[in-house]
Amino acid sequence: MAVSRIKAIIPGDIHQVWDVVLSVEKYTWRTDLSKTERIHEKAFIEYTKEGFPTTLTTTLLEPCRRWEFDMENANMKGHWTGVFTSRGKETEICFTEEVTAKKFFFRPFVKWYLKKQQARFVSDLKRAVIQANSGENLS
Repeated sequence: MAVSRIKAIIPGDIHQVWDVVLSVEKYTWRTDLSKTERIHEKAFIEYTKEGFPTTLTTTLLEPCRRWEFDMENANMKGHWTGVFTSRGKETEICFTEEVTAKKFFFRPFVKWYLKKQQARFVSDLKRAVIQANSGENLS
């Protein structure tokens, strides 16, 4: 199992950051996704730009504090934990992913891939919050 963690400060209050991250239907701030599809209240599917689906199922939700979900696709299975901490007008995030590759030949690349994806997510999130604060359109 590969584990990857990223911490960052996002330039927005905790409610704003929480709303952006948890707004499944408003995914356009994510540069890695082509669409999302809600299955039911606790589960949804994210599709990469190439159309590759990953199913995410919420396992814990503590508003403006913590969001956890299981994730699975054809290549991996794992768990994601997001912890949100208010720092006044900023928000500290700590996102942890624990992933097991389903295919033997992917195992050496999982940690590198997770780090790359986490960095992209944080970069996209910062951009989205900054744009929202300036009144710009997020798409």
